[in-house]
Amino acid sequence: MSAGEPIVQPVSLLQILADEVRWQIVVILARGDHRVQELVERLGKPVNLVSYHLAKLRKTRLVRERRSDADARDVYYSLDLDRLRQLYFAAGDALHPSLGSRENEVPIEALGSGPRAKVLFLCTENSARSQMAEGILRHFGRGQIEVASAGSRPTRVHPLAVRVLAEQGIDIGSHRSKSLEEFRGERFDYIVTVCDRVREECPSFPGDPERIHWSFADPAAVEGGEERGYLAFQVTANELMTMIRYLLIMIERQQSEAA
Repeated sequence: MSAGEPIVQPVSLLQILADEVRWQIVVILARGDHRVQELVERLGKPVNLVSYHLAKLRKTRLVRERRSDADARDVYYSLDLDRLRQLYFAAGDALHPSLGSRENEVPIEALGSGPRAKVLFLCTENSARSQMAEGILRHFGRGQIEVASAGSRPTRVHPLAVRVLAEQGIDIGSHRSKSLEEFRGERFDYIVTVCDRVREECPSFPGDPERIHWSFADPAAVEGGEERGYLAFQVTANELMTMIRYLLIMIERQQSEAA
């Protein structure tokens, strides 16, 4: 941790989450990234109150912000699930060692044996973020998830996306960029947008699938040569792996509750 960053103790985490508005914000952001006006509408609270609590959450680094690629005047807020998880278990451990145990975590292999969930990842060009997300989820889902990706203006699969995932043992070399028009009319359980622009122009799909937004910067847009681009793709792949692990746990829980 660098100098000047706030140190959040376990008790402090409980105090932070004890506030009803902050708790509601965390619950909403746990499902995906949102802009402040969307949080205002979901919470039914004044914008100055929501902004105040977002600032509190940002100060503890539980919530992050990123300017939208679609409109730089907009800011997307996202929950740092790994940091929240770490502090959550630390709080449990401070109360009693057994409460800090991770033994009851849901393994990815525990996905139900019922109908396979269907997930569609969307970004603009279907060249990097959504392609990597498709490959990672297919790899982690171990055949228990139907997954596809598409773009509003598809181009080609970026070679750095192929290279970075290959280093993780995930092969997307045979992938092709696909138009979201190919999937119109098809039913999905989850539509996950991984770029801000496509979120604004995402069409409706039958069956009212759950919509989730992850506000990722485009690694293909990073300038400064191939080495900088390669590092950007590595960062994006690692962040996608984290989000997809949590997505799989959420899918498993929802399947169990529906059974």
